[in-house]
Amino acid sequence: MGISSRMAPPEDASSRKREIEEKLKQEQETLSFIRENLEKSDTQTKGMVSILSSFESRLMQLENSIIPVHKQTENLQRLQENVDKTLSCMDHVISYYHVAKDTDRIIREGPTGRLDEYLACIAKIQKAVEYFQDNNPDSPELNTVKARFEKGKELLEAEFRSLLTRYSKPVPPILILDAISGDEELEVQEDVVLEHLPEAVLQDIICIAGWLVEYGRNQDFMNVYFQIRSNQLDRSIKGLKDHFRKNSASSGILYSPAVQTKRKDTPTKKAPKRPGKDDVLDIEIDSYIHCISAFVKLAQSEYALLAEIIPEHHQKKTFDSLIQEALDNLMLEGDNIVSAARRAIMRHDYSAVLTIFPILRHLKMNKSEFDSTLQGTAASTKNKLPTLITSMETIGAKALEEFADSIKNDPDKEYNMPKDGTVHELTSNAILFLQQLLDFHETAGAMLASQVLGDTYNIPLDPRETSSSASSYTSEFNKRLLSAYICKVLGNLQLNLLSKSKVYEDSALSAIFLHNNYNYILKSLEKSELIQLVTVTQKKAENSYRELIEQQIQMYQHSWVRVTEHLTSRNMPVFQPGTKLKDKERQVIKDKFKGFNDGLEELCKIQKGWAIPDKEQRDFIRQAQRRVVSEAYRAFLHRCANISFTKNPEKYNKYRPEEVEEMIEKLFDTSA
Repeated sequence: MGISSRMAPPEDASSRKREIEEKLKQEQETLSFIRENLEKSDTQTKGMVSILSSFESRLMQLENSIIPVHKQTENLQRLQENVDKTLSCMDHVISYYHVAKDTDRIIREGPTGRLDEYLACIAKIQKAVEYFQDNNPDSPELNTVKARFEKGKELLEAEFRSLLTRYSKPVPPILILDAISGDEELEVQEDVVLEHLPEAVLQDIICIAGWLVEYGRNQDFMNVYFQIRSNQLDRSIKGLKDHFRKNSASSGILYSPAVQTKRKDTPTKKAPKRPGKDDVLDIEIDSYIHCISAFVKLAQSEYALLAEIIPEHHQKKTFDSLIQEALDNLMLEGDNIVSAARRAIMRHDYSAVLTIFPILRHLKMNKSEFDSTLQGTAASTKNKLPTLITSMETIGAKALEEFADSIKNDPDKEYNMPKDGTVHELTSNAILFLQQLLDFHETAGAMLASQVLGDTYNIPLDPRETSSSASSYTSEFNKRLLSAYICKVLGNLQLNLLSKSKVYEDSALSAIFLHNNYNYILKSLEKSELIQLVTVTQKKAENSYRELIEQQIQMYQHSWVRVTEHLTSRNMPVFQPGTKLKDKERQVIKDKFKGFNDGLEELCKIQKGWAIPDKEQRDFIRQAQRRVVSEAYRAFLHRCANISFTKNPEKYNKYRPEEVEEMIEKLFDTSA
């Protein structure tokens, strides 16, 4: 059963076989189809290979034919390029031979009005010069273009000079004064620009200068520049000076109206009037002070202009040369002022030295700006102002010292003494000098300090009162030094006045003379700031003068003793009412009346011609004397009222007390 079950039935085997045969048949058909296609593919491949082989053969033939042609074409192109380059070079070279001819007209006509075209023309010539120098240095053409280049450079230099000369004009005085006023405290600050050259002209000058430096290898134009500009700077300052001379004395209008209305003061305070000071000299001093300020402003402006034109490493030297003439003229004028002051001192005209003070103050105030402006110039240039300042300080200090000595040594000349005992000319001049000195107290103090005169006035020097420079002191020390100097002058004046007072034979007139002078000194000190300066070193100066004044009043009052001594009870007879006096006793009373009357009349006659200019002092002395005399006279009359000493009492009792008072009220009144 097992065997039979595993054996397939005959029908299934037959069916299976048929399926296999059918599949085999299909596979055989497929194989046949593939074989046919492979055969076709082989055939096509062989055909393609044959075609490609034929194409490759043809390409090789083509390549073998074209490559030689290409190479020939390339060679021809290279030859063409070489020919073009050669022709171009030939044209370029030939052009150098034509430069001289092509540029002849432009060079001859010069650069005026067409600077750019002219410089382009010069550039062509310059390239031609370089070509011939490199390629044909022995050719005559080189000399031709060289000559043309030099001619062109020469005309550029001439144009540089011409433009500078034609357009450089002195700065108008009004514009300079407006520029100076920028230093003042104006309601509205206005920067005044000093335009020395028109902008277009300036640009041409800058362009020419740049070319001359870079291509012209020329520095002569810098000398041309400083000479022309130096002349204009000097002319500008001289023009300002002339403006002062023409306008100061007449109208006093030195500024343009627009700026004048805003100006509070001129750059420097004017020197105060001194005895006999010449107005022309006053104008000259103001002019010089303004010219110093003008020089600084103009020099700064010149440097700004120069910096645009001159190469940087030549600017300081050129500027130094440019300012020399104007600076030297200013310094020479300053030296002349010093010399004039020196001559005045020799004539003992010490007030003339006051002209130095406003100038010296202005120079010192502006020294820092001056130094800044001259920075980088030669030492000899920078030292000019300090040298002038030193000269002025030296002569000024000498004048101060000699003035103090002159006050001490002024001779006691009888004919020079005021007959009325009023203020002596020496006193008024000395006080006026000191008052004017007060206007420049800082300058005067520094002037004294510059001569190391501290020891002269016994001024102790605190180490803190000096700067790094041994000759430079603080303003406080200078102030004490000037105070000591003023006290010395006043002391010398007091001694001299005391000596002069002895010229008077009348001691009362001597007292009036000293009183008037001492009072004048004290009042003058108090009216000005001199008293504050005096008390820096003499705290009790005012009290000292008041004591001196009081002493002289007492000395004067003593002169009336010879009048009032007749009114005393000394030698008066003692009597009882109703008792008849003896002749001797009556005579004593008569002599007293006569002595009083004669003395009163004599003193009033003499002293009426004396003077006490100070009304307050005059009234005080009159009233005091009137009171003393009147009281003594009234008391005397009272004592004599009931005494019968004469048959003619009106002969001796000449004046009523009121009349005596009126007579004394007329003292010191030359009009009475």
